[in-house]
Amino acid sequence: MSSELILVIILALVFEFINGMRDSSNIVATMISSRAFTPRVALGITAVAEFAAPFLFGTVVAKTVGNSIVDSSVLTLRMIIACLIGTLIWNLVTWFFSIPSSSTHALIGGLLGSIFVAAGVNAIKLNGVYRVIIALFASPVLGFVVGFLVLRLIYLLSWNASPNINSLFKQGQIVTALSLAFSYGTNDAQKTMGIITLSLVIHGALKEFSVPIWVIIISAMAMTLGSFLGGWRMIRALGSKFYKIRPVHSFAAQMTSAFVILLASLVGVPVSTTQVVSSGIVGVGASERFGKVRWTVVSDIITAWVITIPVSALISAGVYWFIIHITGSG
Repeated sequence: MSSELILVIILALVFEFINGMRDSSNIVATMISSRAFTPRVALGITAVAEFAAPFLFGTVVAKTVGNSIVDSSVLTLRMIIACLIGTLIWNLVTWFFSIPSSSTHALIGGLLGSIFVAAGVNAIKLNGVYRVIIALFASPVLGFVVGFLVLRLIYLLSWNASPNINSLFKQGQIVTALSLAFSYGTNDAQKTMGIITLSLVIHGALKEFSVPIWVIIISAMAMTLGSFLGGWRMIRALGSKFYKIRPVHSFAAQMTSAFVILLASLVGVPVSTTQVVSSGIVGVGASERFGKVRWTVVSDIITAWVITIPVSALISAGVYWFIIHITGSG
């Protein structure tokens, strides 16, 4: 392996580690806020499920990220390095300020930005980009709608139940939380797998795009470690800023998010866990009472979602420009 390829792998694993730290909060925030599980138990369950998921559900999303968005024949490892550095910069900024931004948006934006400035629009597979962009922006809408309907259905089925039903919603989160963690591991770890495998193809270590088993293992391990350490700042943001979450809200939001993310994974498109979980929480809250949700918080998050792709693209383009001017070559 060349030094550039090693750097790409290291940066990709750092990205996945931070992604695990940030997005683990999406998985466990409602579990903790509803007092269904203690933080460490919630994170431990989530980490194990996330590690196992890529081995159980395949690598379709990795192929979309690494093989359907850009033309590998005109890429260089320096473009990938610029993409990952730009993505990491934006992720760290949003993490520091506790903004539930999307790591997926940042990665796609970073990839498009560095490649556009280096190789032009011809290096971008527009059909693949359109498919990914549609999935990224349609999935939170679907999360809101499904969350709204799921809570209405739960209330319809349990309208005459005693308060003891809260115990059922707490215990039921073992199933819904595991389902959400499996769906997250199926989708999010594969983005790093796609980037590393794409880099192996660019370097010539692979003749065609096929994710090696060692790439699956190290990507899943990086995400699992990040998830177990957890993103406590983001857990507080998602767990309490929208509204006071009770066990029924947590149960419904987890069921909603797991369904939407797993559906996207089986179709083979990357989605933002942050977006889907947040919109699911909002949909559940709005279903109970529209005024229950703190819509100013939702507005701030939507703003972050909208600007992430262009901002991360600009940062990655700037990083690539800096690299070629320092080294004297692209």
